[in-house]
Amino acid sequence: MEINVLAFGQVADITGKTSWKVPLVKTTNELNQQLIKSYPQLQSTTYLIAVNKKIIQESVELNTDDTVALLPPFSGG
Repeated sequence: MEINVLAFGQVADITGKTSWKVPLVKTTNELNQQLIKSYPQLQSTTYLIAVNKKIIQESVELNTDDTVALLPPFSGG
C-alpha cells in the first residue's frame, strides 16, 4: 500500500518537498505521527489534512493511491 502526500506553504517549507509517496500507512493519524517523527517542526505547526480533496476532522482509513494534502491555515481576503 502506498499513498500520495502533497504539502503546501509552510508545511512544504518544513518538509523540503511538495509531493512524495508514503508506504504502509493505514490511517491519517498514523501518517501524522510518522510525519512528526520525520519532521519534528510539524508538531508546532498548524495545518489541515485533506484526503482525496476533502478536508477531514478525524482520523480516516487510507487506501492505496489515496492523496493526502497537508494544508497550511488559510486567510481570507
